[in-house]
Amino acid sequence: MRDFFKIMGGYLKPYKVNIVWTFIMNLLSAVLNIFSFALLLPILNILFKVDQTTYSFIPWDTAGMDFKEIAINNGYYYSQQMIDTFSPATAMLIFGGILAFLTLLKTAAYFGGSATLVPITTGVVRDIRNRIYRKILALPLSFFTEEKKGDILTRVTSDVNEVNSSIGNSIDALIKNPILILVYVGTMCYISWQLTIFTFLVVPLLAFGIGAIGKKLKAKSLYVQQKLSEGISQIEETLGGLRIVKAFVAEKKMMDRYLNVNNEYRHADMLVSIRQSAAHPVSEFLGTCMIVLVLWFGGTLIFSGHSPIDASTFIYYLVILYSTLQPLKDISKAGYSIQKGMASMERINRILSAENNIREAASPITITQMEHGIELRNVSFSYNAEKEVLHDVSLSIPKGKTIALVGQSGSGKSTLVDLIPRFHDITKGEILIDGIDIRTLTISSLRSLIGNVNQEAILFNDTVFNNIAFGAQGATRQQVEEAARIANAHEFIMEMEHGYDTSVGDRGCRLSGGQRQRISIARAILKNPPILILDEATSALDTESERLVQDALERLMKSRTTIAIAHRLSTIRNADEICVLHEGEIVERGTHDELLSINGYYRKLHDMQSL
Repeated sequence: MRDFFKIMGGYLKPYKVNIVWTFIMNLLSAVLNIFSFALLLPILNILFKVDQTTYSFIPWDTAGMDFKEIAINNGYYYSQQMIDTFSPATAMLIFGGILAFLTLLKTAAYFGGSATLVPITTGVVRDIRNRIYRKILALPLSFFTEEKKGDILTRVTSDVNEVNSSIGNSIDALIKNPILILVYVGTMCYISWQLTIFTFLVVPLLAFGIGAIGKKLKAKSLYVQQKLSEGISQIEETLGGLRIVKAFVAEKKMMDRYLNVNNEYRHADMLVSIRQSAAHPVSEFLGTCMIVLVLWFGGTLIFSGHSPIDASTFIYYLVILYSTLQPLKDISKAGYSIQKGMASMERINRILSAENNIREAASPITITQMEHGIELRNVSFSYNAEKEVLHDVSLSIPKGKTIALVGQSGSGKSTLVDLIPRFHDITKGEILIDGIDIRTLTISSLRSLIGNVNQEAILFNDTVFNNIAFGAQGATRQQVEEAARIANAHEFIMEMEHGYDTSVGDRGCRLSGGQRQRISIARAILKNPPILILDEATSALDTESERLVQDALERLMKSRTTIAIAHRLSTIRNADEICVLHEGEIVERGTHDELLSINGYYRKLHDMQSL
């Protein structure tokens, strides 16, 4: 329980006012409930002639008398006066009316306590979702290369839903029930401290039974969520590779894998559900045992003639004690739910507590334009401490020039361009823009200078207009259309069903590869960045689409500082400088003609493509 309040305390802090009002309403409800039960005593004792005593009014400030004795005596006095003044039937009706009125106030207070809790339970879950999504946006790309996409999706969806159903609903029990228990126990102590001490000696029996069931629930729940995550990961992989699955006739193999994971999930979930369903019957049985023991002890005191309370007060005590059992049961059920929810919170916290090593400087500099160029000085980088992907790379990129990076797969080209917008941070060396280390710049202003066109055109399930205007806040229809014309995209967009208001589908699935690429180029054109990064933007296209995209890229590259990664050497023939990377180092540099004359790595690549 300590871990619960430690983790959830920060989420509950913004709702302090609601918590106070919930406390007040539930306290009022509990007090009114006590008075409602107390009203039954004079009805039992006087109305049905159980008590033949004639009561006289005792002043409330009488010295030497206990307030409890005065209150009981005067309560019986007023009840007796009412019966003497009216008929017994009328008195019963009046007592019933008072009881109904107190019940109305009690239920109204109970409703008020529940109503003020709703903003807390719904708000906490909303805040958890917001925090997860904000963290996902802030985490570096390296985090997602090490995690399964399906596992992340499970934590964001299923685990949050488990927190919602388990912890969110338990907040009600944890705020309301302790108030009821304190008021009821206080009343029991006031009636008879001897009986209450005996009751407290029996309560550990109830707590032991509940604890024995819930001990392993958290570990089992964590295992259930892991198996669910594996199942979702496999579904996600299957959807992404369905063409390969069918091509290799591997449906049975994939089905067997999924059935195995799904059966393991079902078995683990069944064990958790059985253990959780045992909470109510076990607490019910142990609670009844506690009532039986207290009934035996209280009856023994009364029959001995030395009891501090009479029989009717003992019945009232038992009513209060039985009323205490339901809040205890609710807390025990909440304890089980919390154990399940805490297992999910642990998985969620692996995202929330993940370290973001891309940090801004203490007093970062904002940059709006690039005046001179980009310089890499002795840059080295490794994803882990074992092997460097880039080693001692130095490169100068003057403003307005086009620099091309070529080399075999795995030579470090994409890693190098990812270092400029700080998708990763360098291990050694410096990257400077206009002589300023990029680690001293604000991340948002640095990335605002850069436009990206990647090999895989990433589009969102939205309209064509919104995809083009994605990086330009407040872009007009005219500006979007102009960007599309420059990118050779306007004509095919206008031929679509709703023009610029047509949805492109999931990841742009309703468009061809060339169309997706031209929309991504239009998006970069509209952003109008001074620095442009092209990561094999035409390598996955057919000849006709490549021609249209290449034409659009040439328009985009005018007057911009461009870094282009290319496998097709024909696309970078006119670059101002071509750098050849081999095993993380620049081994050759120069223009196309200069590199051919060297007769080195570049010449080999050129000859293989020519062949």
